[in-house]
Amino acid sequence: MIPFSPPHIDQKIIDEVTKVLQSGWITTGPRTKLFEKELTKYCGNKATLCLNSATAGLEIILRWYGVKEGDEVILPAYTYSATANVVMHCGATPVFVDVNPDDFNISVATIEKAITSKTKVIMPVDFGGYPCDYDSINKLVVKYKEKFVASTNEQKQLGRILVLSDSAHSFGAWYKGKRAGSLTDISVFSFHAVKNLTTSEGGSVALNLPAPFDNEEIYKLLCVKTLHGQDKDALAKTQKGNWRYDIVEAGYKCNMTDLSAAIGLVELERYDNTILLKRKHICETYSEAFSNYAWAQVPVLTSGSEKLKPEINTCYHLYPLRIKGITETQRDAIIKEIFDCDVSVNVHFIPLPMMSFYKKLGFDIKNYPVTFDNYSREISLPVFYDLTDEMIDTVIDAVVRSVEKIIT
Repeated sequence: MIPFSPPHIDQKIIDEVTKVLQSGWITTGPRTKLFEKELTKYCGNKATLCLNSATAGLEIILRWYGVKEGDEVILPAYTYSATANVVMHCGATPVFVDVNPDDFNISVATIEKAITSKTKVIMPVDFGGYPCDYDSINKLVVKYKEKFVASTNEQKQLGRILVLSDSAHSFGAWYKGKRAGSLTDISVFSFHAVKNLTTSEGGSVALNLPAPFDNEEIYKLLCVKTLHGQDKDALAKTQKGNWRYDIVEAGYKCNMTDLSAAIGLVELERYDNTILLKRKHICETYSEAFSNYAWAQVPVLTSGSEKLKPEINTCYHLYPLRIKGITETQRDAIIKEIFDCDVSVNVHFIPLPMMSFYKKLGFDIKNYPVTFDNYSREISLPVFYDLTDEMIDTVIDAVVRSVEKIIT
């Protein structure tokens, strides 16, 4: 059975984790701090905080910005539950909008229609690793500055809607000469087990706020918020005579460990030259093969006139193939046939307005026609480091035979 997305764990990762286990320091410590610095250097943003998940990162930023009951956060209907759940945790209202028919990403036109005086945050989602239209989104929040009603010091300082990118999929992606993480106010990455770069579980907050914000000071504040409101972490307390600490707020517990950071440092070192190249090869091989079939709608991987230097470039996290002219029922039948060929596939995602919790809140998928159309025809194919060329051929053959069995 060809799996969908297993992590690549080799001897180098095992050796680095073993070093951490033998070091006597396994929680947040020197490796986590080094990983944060290396991530900042890689992405080109201003400061980075590593945490135990992207979900924690999204929520802590909403809370830092003062998002609360009565506030609205705009996000795509086509995303994983984490994007909306954190809004609910803060007592605010998620405002779902539709997506683009080509790249699955949030539609700027629908964002603009959804902005009200209650809007505090826009949360675009880089679907499959392909960056959203950040130039347009960043211009949009400036355009509607006069409509923005600030209720906290942070909101008054920014003076507009915050753009908080759910970049869970897009670490290493490019947008007009800049890497994901440096494209807007704040971006949050995921390093979950199935992500391109994994730390087993984990995530990071890429701070990139404009002046007069001091991103280093915000980093220090977030360190406190994400470790019980404690004004010193365990590493700082190991310094001679530095044991005394204070609790300055009722914080949370979502720090990254050195065990996780050790995996991330190995992954980051080989990310561009090994991991991304392999994922690119897989996705381009799929596209070359499926482009020969009239029923296949291959995903957007790059955008721009120059193939070698595109304006926008995915990081090849997903390969979301769509089948033209089929129903949701036919898609599900195709998936069953593919699994019967011993190939694992997936669907990204069941839209949130179709989930029981959000349906009970009054959301209806009929209000998001593009989202439903994309979802109903989408099949995510395996993309992982250890996928061989022979396995890729097996996947392609299974998909072709399964689709043609169902639609003919």
